[in-house]
Amino acid sequence: ITISDEPDTLYKRLSVLVKGHDKAVLDSYEYFAVLAAKELGISIKVHEPPRKIERFTLLKSVHIFKKHRVQYEMRTLYRCLELEHLTGSTADVYLEYIQRNLPEGVAMEVTKTKLEQLPEHIKE
Repeated sequence: ITISDEPDTLYKRLSVLVKGHDKAVLDSYEYFAVLAAKELGISIKVHEPPRKIERFTLLKSVHIFKKHRVQYEMRTLYRCLELEHLTGSTADVYLEYIQRNLPEGVAMEVTKTKLEQLPEHIKE
């Protein structure tokens, strides 16, 4: 453990977008992430953006028989976890913990909103 004199980074908001194709896996992972946040004393909000359905149609045969087609569909489900008012060390610990326990077939995207001090020339 290193001790430094510089102040810890403050985050106003940390958005974690989790994407997957299986609803049960996403529900379980959401429960895990919320439980981990509660244990660390982090305020968390969860909302579910609408799912994205992508469909495409292909011919069964490569060259002829346009009447015979096959349709494929991919459904992507989303969960958005909003964490508010975090220090840098707490955010790093939480993110590493939930990333290490990320299940197969689930992707995670993290957006950090940092708090900055007003520059001196603007304060005047």
